[in-house]
Amino acid sequence: LKLALIGQSIFGQEVYNKLRKEGHKVVGVFTVPDKNGQADPLALAAEKDGTPVFKFPKWRAKGKPIQEVVAAYKSVGAELNVLPFCTQFIPMDVIDCPKHGSIIYHPSILPRHRGASAINWTLIQGDKKAGFTIFWADDGLDTGPILLQRECDVGQNDTVDDLYNRFLFPEGIKAMISWDQPAAALHNWIRGHDKVPGAWTTINGQVVTFYGSSLLDASVPAGQELTIKGASRPGLVTKNGLVVFGNDGKMVLVRNLQFEDGKMIPASKYFSADETTALELTEEEKKIAEDIRAIWKGILSNVAVIEDSTDFFKSGASSMHVVRMLEEIKQKHSGLQLQNEDVYMATKFADFIQMAVRKLRGEDKEEELVIDYVSKNMNNMTVNMPYQCFINGKFINSDDGKTYDTINPADGSVIASVSSASLADVDKAVAAAKEAFEDGEWGRMNARERGRLMYRLADLMEEHQEELATIESIDSGAVYTLALKTHIGMSVQTFRYFAGWCDKIQGATIPINQARPNHNLTFTKKEPIGVCAIIIPWNYPLMMLAWKSAACLAAGNTLVLKPAQVTPLTSLKFAELSAKAGFPKGVINILPGSGGLVGQHLSEHPDVRKVGFTGSTPTGKQIMKSAAANLKKVSLELGGKSPLIIFSDCELDRAVKMGMGAVYFNKGENCIAAGRLFVEESIHDEFVRKVVEEIKKMKIGDPLDRSTDHGPQNHKAHLEKLLQYCETGVKEGATLVYGGRQVHRPGFFMEPTVFTDVEDHMYIAQEESFGPVMVISKFKNGDIDGVLRRANATEYGLASGVFTKDINKALYISEKLEAGTVFINTYNKTDVAAPFGGFKLSGFGKDLGEEALHEYLRTKAITVEY
Repeated sequence: LKLALIGQSIFGQEVYNKLRKEGHKVVGVFTVPDKNGQADPLALAAEKDGTPVFKFPKWRAKGKPIQEVVAAYKSVGAELNVLPFCTQFIPMDVIDCPKHGSIIYHPSILPRHRGASAINWTLIQGDKKAGFTIFWADDGLDTGPILLQRECDVGQNDTVDDLYNRFLFPEGIKAMISWDQPAAALHNWIRGHDKVPGAWTTINGQVVTFYGSSLLDASVPAGQELTIKGASRPGLVTKNGLVVFGNDGKMVLVRNLQFEDGKMIPASKYFSADETTALELTEEEKKIAEDIRAIWKGILSNVAVIEDSTDFFKSGASSMHVVRMLEEIKQKHSGLQLQNEDVYMATKFADFIQMAVRKLRGEDKEEELVIDYVSKNMNNMTVNMPYQCFINGKFINSDDGKTYDTINPADGSVIASVSSASLADVDKAVAAAKEAFEDGEWGRMNARERGRLMYRLADLMEEHQEELATIESIDSGAVYTLALKTHIGMSVQTFRYFAGWCDKIQGATIPINQARPNHNLTFTKKEPIGVCAIIIPWNYPLMMLAWKSAACLAAGNTLVLKPAQVTPLTSLKFAELSAKAGFPKGVINILPGSGGLVGQHLSEHPDVRKVGFTGSTPTGKQIMKSAAANLKKVSLELGGKSPLIIFSDCELDRAVKMGMGAVYFNKGENCIAAGRLFVEESIHDEFVRKVVEEIKKMKIGDPLDRSTDHGPQNHKAHLEKLLQYCETGVKEGATLVYGGRQVHRPGFFMEPTVFTDVEDHMYIAQEESFGPVMVISKFKNGDIDGVLRRANATEYGLASGVFTKDINKALYISEKLEAGTVFINTYNKTDVAAPFGGFKLSGFGKDLGEEALHEYLRTKAITVEY
């Protein structure tokens, strides 16, 4: 229907919102003029929506309708008038004008108490019942056929405001909580009334409204019992809020409570709300209070005097005035940093001043992040390394107290004993991430603010880059200069890149077939998925974290990350920096420990909606099986056996340099390492000779030494596996040209190795070494298609490369190679803006670039008929 709404006040605003929600078109709002510069709440709502608003001081003059006013009304073409508790005397020309006439909301149980003050007379007469009536207007205006009536009991001490707030809002009659239902139904009821009028109950004889509910799937927390009228079981006031119970024994957590006087408090403060003694202000604080009083007076110009009891919103302020007030305070007192929510929590002037002064004194600060470090003096600095699990914004020991040692591969010494997360820790971390996503500040945060946090985190990572590179070096064996430039440098770049994407994630509008005469609009929204599990390998600990986490967070998700068991330290340092950057609790959780325990439980956890994994192909297959339990979205970056084809028409010295980088970069512990080189026969021997010459120049040693070229392998078991790999190559008949042995010094060092005469059937030709082992095979001169067949004769397809001066040949080969990345006359050239991921048994899904965002988003299609 095309409706004209004639009325005023917050009640009129709520009627307006409900009618629009029901799908009616409000073609005009007729309300009272602004008072002292303040628009009526109904006018504010309508103007915000672009609905035409007319503000007439009166409809009649000397007993006759004002024709200009009536003409303005008729211009909107209403089919029905709706008058919510209208206090103006409306001419019958207007009442009868629409083809469906007019319906009126009236605050009494008609025929009792007609007229504008009916609700007051309900109390004056001592009625035991109050209520409202919706009726058709007839010639008497406040008489006519009754359409609907509802009633409520009148309490002995009820006021007019009580009746309005508890009952006389459009949906107020439905908002009282019925406790005899399951927890899920209670949660739905509370969140369904979260804005207006609020779901209420009675506690200690007082009406209390609940806001901000979430289902609590955990053991019953410790707390102080609170009796709730009608509930079969007392609630619990806990450190996180008020826990209430459904008739199925399950729990709902309520964040905020509002009392009848309008005061709202965190539910966790229920028992301490009245115990807080008023602060005695210093002279300087009194001056600040008077400055704030003047700011309130400037906004609430309709209020003669700002008293301690003056309520900001009940005096006519709106959300826009909240922003103005906070900005004016900031302008005068830059040290006083207030948030919008602070105003809603302290709406009366005295309460607001007390809150502001507490903030100014620092009394309201959240508990500081407590970190136990393992500290070491090395690399000309003191390195501070957290070693506990990071769950819900805190570093804590694992639930069962278990730890394990993380080892420095350069000398085999213990760096730290690190908490080993248990199944209970996984459940806690997932619950924290779920709460942060569904009910926390992160879930409400706008995209631009999310980007600002990510930029701040990138800045902190850059500020701590030398410390992070040092930790990365001693924990993973990476050469410090490489760790600084690539491990840490690219991590910083990745967070900055995805921070820029936060407010650019967009859907699309889609033309669809329409059944005439109807019109349809279809559009899509890109939405975050929810809680994501991220499981990363040990070769680039921080960079792999960044590649997945940055896209995940930019999309608006929360995460639980499991670093590799042998390299947890930079991930835990990252957790510290994320807290310092201001990320809300629960958004980022880090669980060091066993992949078979922690990774497996994350993969099958019902509250995890996405798994991002980088690691071995067998583990990736197991994750897919586990994720199938609740059909999680999965992206996998798995093993590789990347071919590098070197033609005789290449720049040989460049091919040698790049070919060595393709194999020995980061000690060969590189997912896209060239697992097999195909060198054209005519240059094969010279290529091998030049490679060996260059290897002999490489310095093997302490990764913290700036002149070191080649550091230790990541851990002892991996070194032993590589030595076995080389033994297998020799046994199968490949020629070991260089290396193949452990370096005789402390730590897990291996010589850079070269094999030639490698045939296609050999183990080392088919399987990845993930170490500094160059596997070289010849191919006949000019046999392009033959070498392509050999290069593609693998179940892996992560990366590949070709060296040739012939661009046509290079492009032909790039089209034929079955790999997610092809390098031409270069190698290892990854960039944060370019998508990265493999084919076949190397997995699916992309890291980096815009495509990575889509791994952490879901698309919702919405169709509207109008």
